[in-house]
Amino acid sequence: MAVTALKAQTAERVRGVAATLEEEIVLGWLMPRERLIEEELAERLDVKRHVVREALAELERVGLVERVPNRGAFVKLLDPVEVRQIYLVREALETLAAEQIPLSAPDRLLSQLEKIQGVHSAAVASGDARAAFRANMIFHEALFAACGNPHLVELIQTMAQKVHGARSITAASAEHLALARDEHLGMIEAIKAGDRVRLVALCRKHLGPSRDAYIAAAEARVARSKPVTR
Repeated sequence: MAVTALKAQTAERVRGVAATLEEEIVLGWLMPRERLIEEELAERLDVKRHVVREALAELERVGLVERVPNRGAFVKLLDPVEVRQIYLVREALETLAAEQIPLSAPDRLLSQLEKIQGVHSAAVASGDARAAFRANMIFHEALFAACGNPHLVELIQTMAQKVHGARSITAASAEHLALARDEHLGMIEAIKAGDRVRLVALCRKHLGPSRDAYIAAAEARVARSKPVTR
């Protein structure tokens, strides 16, 4: 029993460390190509090194971290082409889900979305990027779960996680946080009004800022690295 409890406790700690590091990657606190040193992370997060190692392995599995032979683990630098491709898949999946959300939504769903959005709006107003990120995740989980297709929801979550690193440009930006807040409120209003076209359009539009900002930053980085010709 003691061994089982210890394993459960370790697994919980691994999930907690993985979630913390994922948030820090999304928020740009851990930057692409930044080395992730197990000993330093273990000390900062107050866990054993093997917990950090397992958490990094989980983040590597979902595409947020990469291991370089003889050098260690690094925050993965996403290729702009890959980002475009994954966002195309996200757009297809998320608009499909939006098309299946019942517009005769029960009061319980609207109340749930409004409550979550209240937390998100408060985080945006206070400039708490981490709380805003967490509330944003919960909002979209609740929104897409309403489509009634758990397999579709699972695919949406998997694709979103693959490009979490691409959100590092905008996730802590006050301008983009406010835009996301306004679009969330618009989605709620679209459901209330039974406006399918607006709901689908907002879900599609919602994906644009983080994708475009990341690709623009990547292209600017490539341009700066090119030698100047005379």
